[in-house]
Amino acid sequence: MRSYLFVPADSPRKLEKSLISGADALIFDLEDAVSQARKPEGRRELRRFLSEAGNTGRATPKLFVRVNALDTGMTLSDLEAVMPYSPDGIVLPKCRGAQDLRLLSSYLDVFEHIYPSPESTPTSIIAIVTETADSLAGLNEYRGSSSRLAGMMWGAEDLSGDIGALANTEETSPSGWTDPFTLVRSLCLFAAAAAGVQAIDTVPTEINNPERLLLQTQRAYRDGFTAKAAIHPGQVPVINQGMTPDVKRQEWARCVVAAFEQNTEVGVATLDGKMLDLPHLKLARRILAASGPVSQA
Repeated sequence: MRSYLFVPADSPRKLEKSLISGADALIFDLEDAVSQARKPEGRRELRRFLSEAGNTGRATPKLFVRVNALDTGMTLSDLEAVMPYSPDGIVLPKCRGAQDLRLLSSYLDVFEHIYPSPESTPTSIIAIVTETADSLAGLNEYRGSSSRLAGMMWGAEDLSGDIGALANTEETSPSGWTDPFTLVRSLCLFAAAAAGVQAIDTVPTEINNPERLLLQTQRAYRDGFTAKAAIHPGQVPVINQGMTPDVKRQEWARCVVAAFEQNTEVGVATLDGKMLDLPHLKLARRILAASGPVSQA
């Protein structure tokens, strides 16, 4: 999955339009996108939408729900509203580490027992892991903490408020993060790699600048992120483009896999006069996995 689109749960119009956005996954948002006064309305609208989405007969993107954080006292009410409809996953904001992940997982165990999925597929979890300063201390706890963990996303806006940062991007280069946020972004990337789950880049807050968004997305893909979140449907095609390996990179990856297929008894190969070893093969397979099927050397 390359793109995750956040969709306000209390807007019937936006919920319906999200299905044709082209996003690989939708995150129906009961947290920041819904005001405190409209939380009950958001649950009702999302419950109605999910009950109908499964009966359209057409293919849908992966469906996730961002619940309210565990310390708000609203998480169980959010889960009670959506779990009867077996969403693909739950997005947990302000996750502080393995303890929060395991608590949500235990909630899901109960709800799945009450409302078993027709496919018997466990509900996955995407954790947003950098929204508070406190959460950074838990980044080394995720590996092996829950089989439900499917992805880790970093967030900049909530963290800015938490630490009192006046800005999180450089004034002279809005596509580049300030030093504290560059560090946090990298820590999330490393933590996700260590946990063996998808690393998801944060949302772009600027809606109408596709050139800058493409640059940000390409940089994220270059650095190792495999998906990026969006807050507007117009951002989705740009993110999908930036998170898809270009033709030149795909061709390099195919040649690397082919070179190893010709040398199955050794752990190295050569391509254009350069030595390749297993890390190159691992990278090539990852590139092709984002582009289409890959042969297993």
